[in-house]
Amino acid sequence: MSLDPDAVEAVAFDSYGTIVDVTTVEEPLAEHVESPDLVAKIWRERSLNYAMVANHVDEYDSFYEMNRAALEYALDAAGAETSADEREEILSTYDELDVFDDAPEGMERLHEAGYDLYVLSNGSPEMLDTLLDHAGIDEYVEDAISVAEIETFKPDAEVYRHAADRIGESVEDVAFAAAGWWDVPGAVDAGMQGAWVNRSGTMWGPYEIEPDVTVESFHELADELDA
Repeated sequence: MSLDPDAVEAVAFDSYGTIVDVTTVEEPLAEHVESPDLVAKIWRERSLNYAMVANHVDEYDSFYEMNRAALEYALDAAGAETSADEREEILSTYDELDVFDDAPEGMERLHEAGYDLYVLSNGSPEMLDTLLDHAGIDEYVEDAISVAEIETFKPDAEVYRHAADRIGESVEDVAFAAAGWWDVPGAVDAGMQGAWVNRSGTMWGPYEIEPDVTVESFHELADELDA
């Protein structure tokens, strides 16, 4: 598989882990646990696991609430005693996650190249409004699409098809860029072109589905699409 820029009319980006760095939560966690990096990892993985299980048992709750429950699990696993107010303070870090340096610049390049840009996220609409403003990318993004609109989490193929409908393009004419090794397969399965932004140098999963292109940054993605 290879990326076909001529077939791409719009580009949709994942948010958490792709545009903003979820490891930013380590700083507030450090005030409560001895291994904030490990707890942050457990928090993130548990949150994603909750979302995927929710799809299978047809029990949707907002990503914000899933994230709260995952944080409580991670803190409990670390033996950290925290008050409800302290947990809410840690949770609020998601409104101010560090932005990857290449994200605004790469999106600006693609915007200037004529691509319509969107954000497609498990995050709630309120979380995405805050993210666009905090990341300084609202001027490049046409719209933020939340899974809350159909109450199904990624990587269910229905999410990516819904996004294409909202964008107003055929699913084949949309490229989806994400850092999640679990996210891009869902987009490709739905018919999108998949760009894996492999920020961590991790391994691709044991899938027959492959990304159309693998890059390390939004700059590389802009190079591929604006060749």
